[in-house]
Amino acid sequence: MATGLHRELSLATLIRHRATINAFVAGHPLTAFAGFVALYIGVVALSIPGASVMTVSGGLLFGPLVGALGAFIGATTGASIIFLIARSALGGWLVKRAGPFAQKLADGFRRGAFSYLLFLRLVPLFPFWLVNIAPALFGVRFVLFIAATAIGIIPLTFAFALFGAGLDSSIAAQASAYEACRSAGRDPCVVDFDVRLALTPELITALAVISVVALVPLAIKRWRGNRESDTA
Repeated sequence: MATGLHRELSLATLIRHRATINAFVAGHPLTAFAGFVALYIGVVALSIPGASVMTVSGGLLFGPLVGALGAFIGATTGASIIFLIARSALGGWLVKRAGPFAQKLADGFRRGAFSYLLFLRLVPLFPFWLVNIAPALFGVRFVLFIAATAIGIIPLTFAFALFGAGLDSSIAAQASAYEACRSAGRDPCVVDFDVRLALTPELITALAVISVVALVPLAIKRWRGNRESDTA
């Protein structure tokens, strides 16, 4: 993005401003949650890279359940906005941006829009913004789009939020090291994030959930193969 906003959506940014952000969240929980959801909606609606990092950050700031809820609301709302935009006068511009990738999705939507969209949400083989646009280009009904999106993003949304909640101890250690570097007057002070420091039960559970979701395409492929064999 020309604004460079996507470069600010990172765990490094969160580490550098952790104390300020935590103080604001503790003092204004509802405002912080609403701001997080609004920012998430903007990121998705504007197709800015960084939604997964924001989900992780939501889990870190609000805990796995509230963080996942905020990410869920932001993702579904943002996806709905870009879907409706794709059906408007701006649809032509979005088609050009999607390019040949959109055509790769065409056959799947024609065979079964709901099941195919649900599959794409469960297994992010294509960019999130493209999966928001393509259904609108191929006549998928809005209600069906919302239903498949809402159901499909739940597993990974919760997994990434749980992952974020499990990173708290590591984030705290990295933030302390960063502040110590600044206090000592050393420059530049680099955030050296080491995920090995955060192997908490929550993190291990999140990684397990992500691994299970990653097996979904293999299960669906085998199920389709068996179904086709029975039909033949």
